[in-house]
Amino acid sequence: MCQSSEFGIQAIYRKPLGLCFLVSIWNATLNFRTCQTLVLVLTFFSYASYHATRKTTSIVKSVLDPEKAESGFILWPIPNSIHLFYSQHWKPLQTSGWAPFNNPSGTALLGVIDVAFLSVYSLGMFFAGHLGDRLNLRLLLTIGMVGTGFFTALFGVGYWLNVHSFYYYLLVQIFAGLFQSTGWPSVVAVVVNWFGKRKRGLIMGIWNAHTSVGNISGSLIASALLTYGWGWSFAVPGLLISAVGLTVFLFLPESTEVVGIDKNDAVLMPSRTGNDESLLEGKEEKIKEQAVGFIEAWRIPGVAPFAFCLFFSKLVAYTFLYWLPFYISHTAIGGEYLSNSKAGALSTFFDVGGVFGGILAGHISDHLDARAITAASFMYCAIPTLFLYRAYGSISLFWNVAFMIIAGLFVNGPYALITTAVSADLGTHGSLKGNSRALATVTAIIDGTGSVGAAIGPLLTGYLSTQSWSRVFTMLTAAALMAGLLLTKLVATEIKVKLRARRSSRSEESII
Repeated sequence: MCQSSEFGIQAIYRKPLGLCFLVSIWNATLNFRTCQTLVLVLTFFSYASYHATRKTTSIVKSVLDPEKAESGFILWPIPNSIHLFYSQHWKPLQTSGWAPFNNPSGTALLGVIDVAFLSVYSLGMFFAGHLGDRLNLRLLLTIGMVGTGFFTALFGVGYWLNVHSFYYYLLVQIFAGLFQSTGWPSVVAVVVNWFGKRKRGLIMGIWNAHTSVGNISGSLIASALLTYGWGWSFAVPGLLISAVGLTVFLFLPESTEVVGIDKNDAVLMPSRTGNDESLLEGKEEKIKEQAVGFIEAWRIPGVAPFAFCLFFSKLVAYTFLYWLPFYISHTAIGGEYLSNSKAGALSTFFDVGGVFGGILAGHISDHLDARAITAASFMYCAIPTLFLYRAYGSISLFWNVAFMIIAGLFVNGPYALITTAVSADLGTHGSLKGNSRALATVTAIIDGTGSVGAAIGPLLTGYLSTQSWSRVFTMLTAAALMAGLLLTKLVATEIKVKLRARRSSRSEESII
């Protein structure tokens, strides 16, 4: 029977059924490298599908509330007689918006839906992290993905059922946010179960490209399906994440114990210092480990400043995630307004920059061995970039794309670094004395706190954009500044450590 012995809690972990089937067909055992590759691929597509479903709302916004904003960006009301149905086919007119969002308060209502989703997402993150350190990660991840798929598709069902109740869409997004909250703590915990600290920043920077890949694919899928009706823009991504969730359930080995691999038998890799370092860390036996409490996790050095830094970092990143397509379609670029589908496609260049930003931030932080210095530097560089995008992005498509890519690089770089490598570092912090069962909790605390900022940013944007988009960018600039300042103490500490190490190295050379 495909099972392993008990580890830490009174439960029996079984090999995923899909792995059992493959092993029986191949008549061979899975080696360590194969499992690592499988984990990276499955968790990559798992979280990419989460972000693909999350991105659809921003693409459909311009269809639900289509009025172009003129001076002052005040949205004018639309007569009810023109936006309910096609005369013969009971289909909504795409050019007239969708009640209740096609009125002067429509932009604010869309902001409320965003903040409801992200508020429940951020609160659910804390509970999901707590559960992730105690339950089967593969099962928790599968439930979250299938649930997310169901409620994402249910939002689109409102198109075919001709639902115009604001509270229907609000409740659907609330439940979608709840199921989405299970994703991040689970995938990070699974990856760190299989990978140690060596080159963690670079590895997780590359792996974290799933966020941008999900945003890009979600934007392209949703934009392409708009011509068939905005309901398809939700239904198809919902079905896709459910399919990926079932694949995760069948094939994801959430830990080494599930497939009978002992951590101490893992292949040793040489480190830069010349010492051998295991790919997997934590030498204590699992049976001695207990899950770390919520308050205890907050007390781990570095958790609080990085968590609050992420609060402001995600405020900026998620404002772009939810409102960039809307902003592009409501702003004349080169003297012309773009269609909703073109605006959605153009917004993907922000995520292209995000891919490079995550990889670059991870590589630099590994090379310097300085996570705080890297994250703070990126946030400070984001400030002039945001100003340039707002001031000169409307000159032409070329400059819009150029500044958008640079903004994505500097905004998503620290966001990716903190939610991956930093969370993994702190979840395996030396103060935990080898206890690896704090990882999901620490990850949830950091990303959950960040998600509160992610909820506030889109909410404020919904109101500020009706007055002036310049106010929105002022808010984003202030948030980027705060994100950098919150790491000041950690930056100073890292600089002191490096100066001390340099002086020590020079003294040793003089002695020799």
